[in-house]
Amino acid sequence: MTVNHRVLIVDDDRDICLLLSRLMRGEGLASHVAHDGESALKMVRSQRPDALLLDLKMPGMDGMEVLHRVKELDTNLPVVLITGHADIAGSVAAIKAGAFDYLAKPFEHPEVTRVVRRALAQRAKGQVKAAGPGSAPAADLREMMGPSDAVSRVIQEVEQVTASDFSVVIQGETGSGKELVARAIHRLSRRAAKDFVPVDCGAIPDTLLESELFGYQKGAFTGAVGPKPGKFLAAQGGTLFLDEISNLPLNSQAKLLRALQERVIYQLGTSKATPTDVRVLAASNQDLQTLVESSRMRRDLYFRLNEFTINIPPLRERKEDIPYLAKRFLDITNRELGKSVRSFSESCLEAMFDYSWPGNVRQLRSAIRRAVLLADDLVTERHLEIKRVSVPGLAFTPKVQGTPWRDLPLKEIVRRSILTVEKEVLAQALKYTGGNKAKAARLLQIDYKTMHTKVRRFGINRDGGQYD
Repeated sequence: MTVNHRVLIVDDDRDICLLLSRLMRGEGLASHVAHDGESALKMVRSQRPDALLLDLKMPGMDGMEVLHRVKELDTNLPVVLITGHADIAGSVAAIKAGAFDYLAKPFEHPEVTRVVRRALAQRAKGQVKAAGPGSAPAADLREMMGPSDAVSRVIQEVEQVTASDFSVVIQGETGSGKELVARAIHRLSRRAAKDFVPVDCGAIPDTLLESELFGYQKGAFTGAVGPKPGKFLAAQGGTLFLDEISNLPLNSQAKLLRALQERVIYQLGTSKATPTDVRVLAASNQDLQTLVESSRMRRDLYFRLNEFTINIPPLRERKEDIPYLAKRFLDITNRELGKSVRSFSESCLEAMFDYSWPGNVRQLRSAIRRAVLLADDLVTERHLEIKRVSVPGLAFTPKVQGTPWRDLPLKEIVRRSILTVEKEVLAQALKYTGGNKAKAARLLQIDYKTMHTKVRRFGINRDGGQYD
């Protein structure tokens, strides 16, 4: 490390900044100090540091927000988070969002210099990577969707398929982020320099499908006063995104299949075939295989589209993303409205966790925007305007096992009652997931091995969560 390297230290604690500055000077490094997020961003732009030591908890713009903004300015700048031991879980989430590493207070001096040395070495090689994907589009996807393991799996699948030209089916509930995933696939692909053209299949009447998708020549029909290229030609060389493809009528599906198979289109008003070069991504809020089995989707079209499938879990199955997304939407709305709402009350956070979010991230965003508009300092459950509801199938009234006036002491009554509650929750979770233990484990936020062990111990059947 040489004095040519510059380290920016960002912490509202001036004593910590002084200590770290001395450590950097002792290693022959130039250091600069900022005490808030806005100042830090200005110095990143003007000073062009080689590494950033960033406190996670700061008033105003916190470390997570600074991290995201810094990555927009310089994706290759290594950011080392400074955090208390109680906040390590949050720092791990930040690492997934793009941070290089973290230091837990109180830290040892050799540990600081060791982490900074690694960060600068990576910076010099241009190889800075976080625990998550290093590419900007994938990092953007994580920022938009959250730091959970479920999102990490989606990003991994996105990165697996981008190098190919496979058609991809993206399945997920309304508001879960299907178009975000489709755009990330496009931006990571060799077609990124060309256009991404979305098509809302449910919004195109069957009688207009050919003209919308394939285009027409002047005079093709009454009112065709000039040529129109259509969506396929608009996406030439790029990506055509067929959103909610399950809404296409069967006869329209046949016309689409022919264009995909032959890789040519016939514009209305001409018999000349026009070659097309597009990658097709299709999204649906329904399971396409189920639609095929019920004869609501052509089997041949399904096989043509389904070269690779990405399933996006609903928000209720990745609740660890809720605090991150809620804070992100709060910060965005604060900037939009010129407000300074600080955070969420504890009961508000509990309400967000208890709610099933049928509209997924889109609904969460709308609820937070409305809550920030109504709140002055802290968002409460009243501002959120959602009703606490249990996930369907998990509502029950536990019974006390034993009575205080019988043979059992209170401690044993409580122990048996807890086991009864645990057994009932596991059973109803399995019933809700149709016997899918992996899905039930995600729902209850436990690992699969724990789920499997408890199901065996309690003698719960796989089908429907009924007891043996």
